[in-house]
Amino acid sequence: MADTLTKAAPATQRTGANPEPAPAPTVIADGVDIVYRVHGTGTSGRGAATAALGRILRRRKGGGDGTERGVRTVHAVRNISFTAYRGEAIGLIGTNGSGKSTLLKAVAGLLPVERGHIYTDGQPSLLGVNAALMNDLTGERNVHLGGLAMGMPREQVRERYQEIVDFSGINDKGDFISLPMRTYSSGMAARLRFSIGSAKDHDVLLIDEALATGDRSFQKRSEARIRALRERAGTVFLVSHNNKSIRDTCDRVLWLERGELRMDGPTAEVMREYERFTSA
Repeated sequence: MADTLTKAAPATQRTGANPEPAPAPTVIADGVDIVYRVHGTGTSGRGAATAALGRILRRRKGGGDGTERGVRTVHAVRNISFTAYRGEAIGLIGTNGSGKSTLLKAVAGLLPVERGHIYTDGQPSLLGVNAALMNDLTGERNVHLGGLAMGMPREQVRERYQEIVDFSGINDKGDFISLPMRTYSSGMAARLRFSIGSAKDHDVLLIDEALATGDRSFQKRSEARIRALRERAGTVFLVSHNNKSIRDTCDRVLWLERGELRMDGPTAEVMREYERFTSA
């Protein structure tokens, strides 16, 4: 799981006679491997519970060594290392199944690593997880609960409530904020998640495809919100298949392919190589 960085005295970068503070690291990934274990192959149509009971009985008969037949391992992330710094917006790109979302979940502490370590300074927030929405509650109630779940004081939630609603555009075509979340389209729910999750200043904000929802107007507002979060000394990771969103919001890009870090560098350079790769 993600560890916490031990804070040290700030270093400096010297340019002439005027020392400047070196950027502070917020996330360090050191040789990270992430492996999924998929159970249940070859169950001959039996239910999941029956198959699980069969596996338990086979382990007991086999002496309890913990080995199982029918378990497939998927090496989702392989030996990835990088350091992210305060004030950066980092894009994660790659074809489907390259490990982008898996890596974000590991940085957030939601997935264990098989090998290596992830160190974080502060609490990473994966958009849509900390601001957990409940389908049977109204959008209004979810705004309050989501804000509290992220650690915002009640007074701050009340102060920012109308801003969150307006930013999401939920009420642009009616009083949807007073209706249960189950009546929302997937796009409306995603916009509300982004609005709640980005209402708080984060040490590390992890965004997975949030900008793919909504019209171009909402995407522009979202991109401006990400830039504002960066300026307030946070670090933003953005997973997106929208190359323009990556270019507009990120100054650095990590390109993952088949679970490996293929390239890490300035946005223009990495995107040029990635687009050449995908168009080949």
